[in-house]
Amino acid sequence: MTGKEKIKLALAHKDGPLAVDFGGSFQSGMHCSCVADLRRHYGLEDRPVKICEPYQMLGWIEDDLKDALGADTTSLFPYKTMFGYVQEDWKLFRTWWGQEVLVSKHFSTKTTKEGTFGYPEGDETLPPSGVMPPTSYFFDAIIRQDPIDEDEMDPSDNLEEFGPICDAEQAYWKRQAQALRTSAGDRAVIMHTPGTALGDIALVPAPFLKHPRGVRDVAEWYMTIASNPDYVEAVFAAQAEIALRNLHVLHDTVGELLDVVCVCGTDFGTQSSTFCSPDTFRKLWLPYYQEMNDWIHTRTHWKTFKHCCGAVEPFMQGFIDAGFDIINPVQFNAVGMDTKHLKKTYGDRLVFWGGGVNTQQTLPFGTPDDVRDEVLRQIDILAPGGGFVFNAVHNVQAQTPVENLVAMFEALREVR
Repeated sequence: MTGKEKIKLALAHKDGPLAVDFGGSFQSGMHCSCVADLRRHYGLEDRPVKICEPYQMLGWIEDDLKDALGADTTSLFPYKTMFGYVQEDWKLFRTWWGQEVLVSKHFSTKTTKEGTFGYPEGDETLPPSGVMPPTSYFFDAIIRQDPIDEDEMDPSDNLEEFGPICDAEQAYWKRQAQALRTSAGDRAVIMHTPGTALGDIALVPAPFLKHPRGVRDVAEWYMTIASNPDYVEAVFAAQAEIALRNLHVLHDTVGELLDVVCVCGTDFGTQSSTFCSPDTFRKLWLPYYQEMNDWIHTRTHWKTFKHCCGAVEPFMQGFIDAGFDIINPVQFNAVGMDTKHLKKTYGDRLVFWGGGVNTQQTLPFGTPDDVRDEVLRQIDILAPGGGFVFNAVHNVQAQTPVENLVAMFEALREVR
């Protein structure tokens, strides 16, 4: 059975061989250092890892490694990175931990004692928009927000990054789609749809914009949700209208090549609670999620993917009502996220994409036996009856021991 067929069985909530995703999205990938460790372990060609997403320093999992890992997905990556530049004309870059990786020619950094700084569109004449602290393995956003007059707030300021798909981007999608039609083989294809993420806190600071306007401070954004919901709703309404027009263009460009589209990565949960109430979610987010999901479901066969970390069990019914097919990453170590309860209560209506192993504790700090036991336990809970695609709880982090990664993949091979 092909990888695409396994994914489709899981999406249809039907029993079948275990479906696996690693590297299909920017929420189900691996740090570049882990990709290099696995390439060495499996005896693959020794070459620098490409950085598919520089903000998180995620490594491109190429087809030879996907074959070794048994991954069933591939990805149509976004036109631009989180720093706002196109991936092209790859060059070597040596990280502070000594790894040589491949980055776009537009990737530009400066290093000081405070860390490694990244720049919007790679423009070093501007203030930096991201920083990798001296002992960190990925970038954090640098808040760049002008003083805000609450009486003069204009929703268009938080919409400057959204607009019609330009000719260059459409040409990019056409090229990438054509390449995937000949190279994707038998794997399911995943894509992040442009401009559909409503209030994604990773995007609010806009590290890709040269001079961001509006509410760009993370804490202030959360306060605005509570203090000025009309402003947030105006942003979402206009953004959804733009997104729907772009979905038309996207579908005309790539057609039915796609199997899964990542619509939104907005997190509603912390480790122990939520960022807002389910009622607030239903008032501000749900109507616009419904619009986008309904458009997709009535015109395509694409399945829609909602990323949401944390203690989000209170939102599960809301995600279903909004029309999402998939929830990721299933953070079962957060409060209220017991996988037995989730599977019993929502497993016939939501596909659980992730939840295979704890990337905060077990995978980086446990023993190989601990990893194997947790992987097998989670599969036993989530896989029966379909509706499950194996992935870790979010991206695999730097410094994860390679023997633990191998234990995870050996457990998957054992199940299969």
